[in-house]
Amino acid sequence: MRIVVAEDLFLLRDGLVRLVEAFGHEVVAAVDSGPATLEALVGLRPDVAIVDVRLPPTLCDEGLQAALSARRAVPGLPVLILSQHVEQLYARELLADGHGGIGYQLKDRVLDAGQFMDAVHRVAAGGTALDPTVVAKLLGRPQRADPLATLTERERSVLALMAEGLSNTAIAGGLFLSEGSISKYTTAIFTKLGLTNDEDSNRRVRAVLTYLGADGQDE
Repeated sequence: MRIVVAEDLFLLRDGLVRLVEAFGHEVVAAVDSGPATLEALVGLRPDVAIVDVRLPPTLCDEGLQAALSARRAVPGLPVLILSQHVEQLYARELLADGHGGIGYQLKDRVLDAGQFMDAVHRVAAGGTALDPTVVAKLLGRPQRADPLATLTERERSVLALMAEGLSNTAIAGGLFLSEGSISKYTTAIFTKLGLTNDEDSNRRVRAVLTYLGADGQDE
């Protein structure tokens, strides 16, 4: 696929380019502003565009407005918005035109490369890839609080392996950490999930149940 990447932060833009290329696709343009995004999308007509909402010069909603303008010029142009924010007004307009692939993913909820590239492929194929949080906000529906939201990425990894039934020793081996470090992570997990003043084995089971329950919310 031919892909345009629009992101003003150099490290993230470079990371997206490397990720896309690692999956065998071609980045035909990597741009860092709203005007450059519009020019690249209309001029190059990529198979899909990955666009941040907030781009220079205003750092408000330049990216999203550029995507909207490009889709008016090139109906059905596939666009995947990747942002830290849900810009409701323009997001509604983007999702309402009903032509071609559309995606809206939140950066802090993209957990692995495969998940992200699956969203890119779906949008390029004319489908949709919408984060549940985005949908809830656009529809005005309250999103159920994620009990795992306070956990760090490492703590989530430890909890995921815990859910597979692994002991602290096995988790330590799998993550190449000391058993003492894993013990500290599990204690932090229990504390953040409010699982205190109980037997460790019992808290372990309850933490896993919380993890599996939260995982099911996303489906």
